Amino acid sequence: MKTFIFKYLRIGRFCFIIGVASLLFSCQSKDKAADDEDAKVTSETPVTVTNIDDSTLTDYIDLNATSTTLQKNYVKSNANGYIETVNAQLGHDVSKGEVLFTVKTKEAQSIGNSINVLDSTFKFSGVNKIKASASGYISQMSHQKGDYVQDGEALATISDRSSFVFLMQVPYELKQYVKIGQNIDLILPGGSRISSTASSFMPTVDTVSQTQGLVLKLNGGQQIPENLVAKARIVKSLKSNTQSLPKSAILANETQTDFWVMKLINPTTAIKVPVKEGIIAGDRVEILSPKFTAQDKIIVSGNYGLPDTAKVKIVAQ
Repeated sequence: MKTFIFKYLRIGRFCFIIGVASLLFSCQSKDKAADDEDAKVTSETPVTVTNIDDSTLTDYIDLNATSTTLQKNYVKSNANGYIETVNAQLGHDVSKGEVLFTVKTKEAQSIGNSINVLDSTFKFSGVNKIKASASGYISQMSHQKGDYVQDGEALATISDRSSFVFLMQVPYELKQYVKIGQNIDLILPGGSRISSTASSFMPTVDTVSQTQGLVLKLNGGQQIPENLVAKARIVKSLKSNTQSLPKSAILANETQTDFWVMKLINPTTAIKVPVKEGIIAGDRVEILSPKFTAQDKIIVSGNYGLPDTAKVKIVAQ
């Protein structure tokens, strides 16, 4: 009887050990499967995708242009003497022939009215009238009433409104993109736009900056002050119906010599595709090669650092 009981206990203990081992193995298998599933999920990088787009891209050159008047006329004294009256004011319009100053000669100032007392028919005043030599507006005043001036000294400056232009300094290597008679948009401070026409190039080039002045005549009659700096936009190149992608879809090496995109070959796999860039306009980049189809999906976010063949997961845009 004792032998039977002992044998029964050994069998029970063996079954217990087998049961515990089976339970542990089952748990480990489940944990391993769960870990494998988690690793699979975490290895898929969340990305957003876009498609190739046929668009019109324009490459611009932005240069500064300053408003100025090319023609300035100087009002000069015609005798040595004292300014007696001033009929000009800074910024006011004047007409050709209008009397702006009167100058009393120093001789008349010294003698006074003595000559007229001696001979009433002589009618000597010693006052000279100085008139505007051209129409325009007074842009500078050099003297005021009571000042002593010499013969030929400038009293004021008249700017000719008809010669009002914008003057743009164009780097000589970019001159090929500007043609005489070409329309050029000017963007004023504040964002307003005006249209101008390339009128003529200045005959000299600046020695230091190697830029050549370009005269831009306004197409409208806008009243714009002098020395206003506007941005002139020149079309460098224009492409229509060319394939393009957002800038964020383009990846590059550290030296910016090689460029590529990550293209999906199936819903969960992306591969590296080298590309050749063309025009860059705003947020769009022209893709010269290869030719993509409208069905190709290109990763636009989450693409940084992906290997040549990567597991991805497309998320909502």
